[in-house]
Amino acid sequence: MNAESSTQSEGVFSFAGARRLTSEAFGTFALVFAGTGAIVINDVSGGSVTHVGIAITFGLIVLAMIYSLGDVSGAHLNPAVTIGFLCARRFDAGWVVPYITSQCTGAILASLTLRMLFPSHETLGATLPAGSETQSFILEFLLTFILMFVILRVSSSTNKHTEIAGVVVGSVVALEAIFAGPICGASMNPARSLGPALISMQLSSLWIYLTATFLGAIASVYLNIFLQPEVANSSEG
Repeated sequence: MNAESSTQSEGVFSFAGARRLTSEAFGTFALVFAGTGAIVINDVSGGSVTHVGIAITFGLIVLAMIYSLGDVSGAHLNPAVTIGFLCARRFDAGWVVPYITSQCTGAILASLTLRMLFPSHETLGATLPAGSETQSFILEFLLTFILMFVILRVSSSTNKHTEIAGVVVGSVVALEAIFAGPICGASMNPARSLGPALISMQLSSLWIYLTATFLGAIASVYLNIFLQPEVANSSEG
């Protein structure tokens, strides 16, 4: 996963810009369609996918989209990741709104598709707290903090293992979904929560997933800065 795959000179309204935004829209569509689709199918099939299967589905689709689209748009697939890269000064501010708009559009289209396929399903895989809202807020903050930190580290120019970034990021998504999903939904992604919440009108707790995820991503940037090799070297000198 890269912060940005193209030069800063490419305009949003250029052909190259359209490719990048289409990449983000399709990648997020695939993430929400497969991930929340696994939730819906698990519900309608009496649990055949299982919770672990749902978590693995999320991890695998993220892995697949990073390797498929990383060279086009960087495969953010997540507004919190886009904001994290911006705060880390690894992404052009002029692309932030187009990227987030594309990601949210892809997520909403995925939820609309699932609504057509499963018209009677109540939540469409929306992220809903199983406990208190405070509990889910803290979990979502920490989950996104860890995810964004890992993304920043594996996509760093100083990291010698960037070729396995997709495996690492996908694994973190699956891991966090396995242990935290039953409590908070393990969204880590505002677009992933926004799509099914809007289409199913499950809006009561949406604010958690639109705030905690952004805050977690932003906070992780500061830990990454502190652990940068050049920062460590300058402080030792």
